[in-house]
Amino acid sequence: MKNFTLTALIFLLLIGNTFAQQEKGIIGYDNWLNSWTEFKPNQNDYSEPTQILSGNISQNTVLTKSDTYLLLGDVFVTNNATLTIEPGTVILGDFKTKGSLTISKGSKIIADGTKTDPIIFTSSKSDKKPGDWGGLFVLGDAPTNQFGNKAAIDFGLRPSSFESISYGGDDAMSNSGVLKYVRIEYAGKKTRDYGNFNGLTLAGIGRKTTLYNVMVSYCEGNSFNILGGELIMVKMVSYRSSQNDYEFNYGTQCNIVNSLAIRSPYVSSPDGSRCMYISSFDDIENVNSIKNSTYVSAENLTLVNISDNLDSDIKVGLVQEAIYIGEDASFTIDKSVISGFNPAVILDDKIKINNENLQKITFTRTYFNNCEGNIFRKNYTNNDDLENWYGSRSFNNLYSKGPDYETFIEAEDAKYPDFRLRVNKIIASNDLIDDDED
Repeated sequence: MKNFTLTALIFLLLIGNTFAQQEKGIIGYDNWLNSWTEFKPNQNDYSEPTQILSGNISQNTVLTKSDTYLLLGDVFVTNNATLTIEPGTVILGDFKTKGSLTISKGSKIIADGTKTDPIIFTSSKSDKKPGDWGGLFVLGDAPTNQFGNKAAIDFGLRPSSFESISYGGDDAMSNSGVLKYVRIEYAGKKTRDYGNFNGLTLAGIGRKTTLYNVMVSYCEGNSFNILGGELIMVKMVSYRSSQNDYEFNYGTQCNIVNSLAIRSPYVSSPDGSRCMYISSFDDIENVNSIKNSTYVSAENLTLVNISDNLDSDIKVGLVQEAIYIGEDASFTIDKSVISGFNPAVILDDKIKINNENLQKITFTRTYFNNCEGNIFRKNYTNNDDLENWYGSRSFNNLYSKGPDYETFIEAEDAKYPDFRLRVNKIIASNDLIDDDED
């Protein structure tokens, strides 16, 4: 009997591993978007603020679910303090003062929500719109590739000390806290001199920081802006961002896993709107060439553009590429889905097509669906060399032209969508039990 049980367990493990190798896009035994996400946040009404947050929070502070908080102007957590936010707490970004929250280097945020009680950052207005308030900044002391490993965010914030907006250092394993089951809605205010705020800026964040189940929706800037650091991101969601869903820069070393970006061509910014923008610098003169270039490893991502009429939207120029890869950056993506873009990927025109560079940019076991072209170099109309390279059997990529309702389990459900891949009516799942945590 023992031998039979052992044999059965081994068989199940082998079957599980076989399925895992075939799965593409976001995965889970159940739809892990359920309960904690919100795709129609403007329909939610929250209580009037009972507490105001302003200026510096310089000692350990707890925000409780029983209160509703208003971020009045630029708020900074400083002096190595920890800001703890209970599950279910609502924090409103003030529209008039364009409220924002910055967790300064050395301080921590413990925003540990649950699947049924997420923590919510949203607009203070009853009629909410993208760009109503600033956003959330978490600053750490992990390395960047900038000179001296240090830099500062500057969106016109008014800290009492320059240290409150500085980031970067030498501790790749540093811990800036926890963001888990958190929603950030309607952030990304426009500034005159610095462009748009972002929903969540992670600057110089170390690997011990916990980043699970974070959703940024209706942001006027980038949803997730990652500047340097060494981090792991799991089950991230970006929905209807005006600019980039995930932007990586300044030597970021990042693993992003089982995450989702849903774009709409009707809210895209003319400055560029992609699911992923991977770069090592804005200006090469400002970075130290002996330090790490940006490296992003992506696994089980779903990047999808939702159009009412994809062919028409592509013809009139509303649809851009899903992924842009800049000079000197490295990017690998595996077991993912890229659907509905024009084209799927663009490489910077400074990237020479040679074996050395192609070893740094890999696409494996990825499903390209409904894309007007797959992988191009910027300003080059002929991509035969790239198509031949990435189309070889060794990469095991797939290509299709299926509509969303056939590609995904329930993409058209406005409130409870399910963007797990549907292939021959097999749901993409690599576990035999529910892997959600509470």
